Amino acid sequence: MPISQEEKEFAEHVVDLSLRIGPVYSKRMFGGFGIFLEGLMLGLIADNVYYIKVDEETRSEFEELGLEPFTYDKAGKKMNLGYLQAPEEAMESAEVMAEWANKGFDAALRAAAKKKPGSKARKKKKKV
Repeated sequence: MPISQEEKEFAEHVVDLSLRIGPVYSKRMFGGFGIFLEGLMLGLIADNVYYIKVDEETRSEFEELGLEPFTYDKAGKKMNLGYLQAPEEAMESAEVMAEWANKGFDAALRAAAKKKPGSKARKKKKKV
């Protein structure tokens, strides 16, 4: 599905608002955009809504504001990837966005730290 000019401009807006935390960039993914810093995905854009990565440490701050999670349907089941909608104030202020984008980047850093090399499940050896 092609990305519309409006969607491209929205992604540029999110990146511009987030640049206070570093060289943030967007990348087209799955009909939307991933928002990255230092190779880590801190947010995603779907249907012109910006969602920020959350984890155990940050989820409650988003939920207390009533922010909606990013979900999608997979084989009739609602799937949640751990991203919640950015607060409306963040979409209007680079200063406010920096605070929330940092929360997303921190969650991405913690997730990456859990995925250290060699932690993937090893293939089972065949018995001979």
